[in-house]
Amino acid sequence: MKLVVAIIQPFKLDEVQDALTQVGVAGMTVTEVKGFGHQKGHTEIYRGAEYAVTFIPKFKVEVAVPANLVDRVVDAIVRSARTGQIGDGKIFISGIDSTVRIRTGEIDEAALL
Repeated sequence: MKLVVAIIQPFKLDEVQDALTQVGVAGMTVTEVKGFGHQKGHTEIYRGAEYAVTFIPKFKVEVAVPANLVDRVVDAIVRSARTGQIGDGKIFISGIDSTVRIRTGEIDEAALL
């Protein structure tokens, strides 16, 4: 099992959700986050004063999937989240040692379905 974590632009969330549903992802966790990378933030003007915005709002999408679905999940995220501009985000993939569904006690891949 793998945990796929994607940091994406907020306006791409619906497209990413649809793409993941189409490849068979049963659920996901979404968190509003802030950060910066190559984008390095930007400046804005508010009531006549200019100020620097160093942390850009993003969404973090977390999906636990069987190892055989990782490539399809990553491809779906890339296709649906890409704009071609700096700040499109990143995808991180890591292993999951074990998963337990609290309600039923199902373990590992049975807990993902």
